Amino acid sequence: MRELWPVYHPDVPGFLQALAETPELRRLKEVGMNCGCEYTSFPRFRRLRPYSRFDHSMGVGLIVWHFTGDPAQAVAGALHDIATPVFAHVVDFLRGDHLRQEATEERTADIIAQSTDIQAVLTSLGLRTADVADYHRYPIADNDTPRLSADRLEYTLGNLVNYEFLTAAQAACFYRNLTVLKNEDGLPELAFQTPETASAFTEAALGTARIYVADEDRFAMQVLADMLHLALDRGILTEADLYDTEPEVIQKLLGDSACGPLWLRFRGYSHITRHTRRPPEGRWLSVPAKLRYIDPLAAGAGRVSRWDPHARALLEEFRATTFDVWLGPV
Repeated sequence: MRELWPVYHPDVPGFLQALAETPELRRLKEVGMNCGCEYTSFPRFRRLRPYSRFDHSMGVGLIVWHFTGDPAQAVAGALHDIATPVFAHVVDFLRGDHLRQEATEERTADIIAQSTDIQAVLTSLGLRTADVADYHRYPIADNDTPRLSADRLEYTLGNLVNYEFLTAAQAACFYRNLTVLKNEDGLPELAFQTPETASAFTEAALGTARIYVADEDRFAMQVLADMLHLALDRGILTEADLYDTEPEVIQKLLGDSACGPLWLRFRGYSHITRHTRRPPEGRWLSVPAKLRYIDPLAAGAGRVSRWDPHARALLEEFRATTFDVWLGPV
């Protein structure tokens, strides 16, 4: 969230400001961080403040810049979501990739290479497309779960504030306790300076992790993916439309005799029911989900799960989450 940008770094450097003004990054102002769930009436989502992929991307760039001082890594972080389609990971559900969530990254290099505005920024920094098109190569920007990276940190702090688990001031306290250490593989990783803060962050982050796999979240994303599938089949949307903005796509859905009522029904979802066995009547969904959690490093102590039995138990409980249920609206 933008209110956290000054926490991540005191100012936005000129090259990131220039990126923020490119059409490709500006498009992300109309692509949300909550994958369409914010359009429903489920209580946990309907009060959310706007939090866009643009806000997140710039936040990641600022975090990477703060801890590395390297323009290449910061630009890669800022551009990592440049290929994100409307409703973000809903399109992973649409493409059958929602347990890995990597299919939507395929266009990143092409978008960067074909953008004259982004190329102008890269040229001013002496960088090439290859230097910034794959943020996975930079461990501070991205790494594998359950390690802590700028990407994972930004959406965790942003959602902790947006879901009102933390105030912005509390999120800032977590951030100011961070440093960079070498992890088990000798790679740089964001880490906490004090074990107490690492433990508190681990437990707080599980609050957002549980929402990402909550019944309402999984149900809403699958229903929206099915709606997009229908719209594509009916010719209401094209694949190219998925890379426009959410307001543009919503208007096209509303203009269709089949998809319009489905969108209005989607907007009205407010409660969910679950059954361990599929009921004989009605439409019921069984939706698995990707488990996102963080087991961070603490200086002089290692990963939280090694030395904090309470945090370890919470992480083990979360990893044992089962999705063997059937979901439907009340």
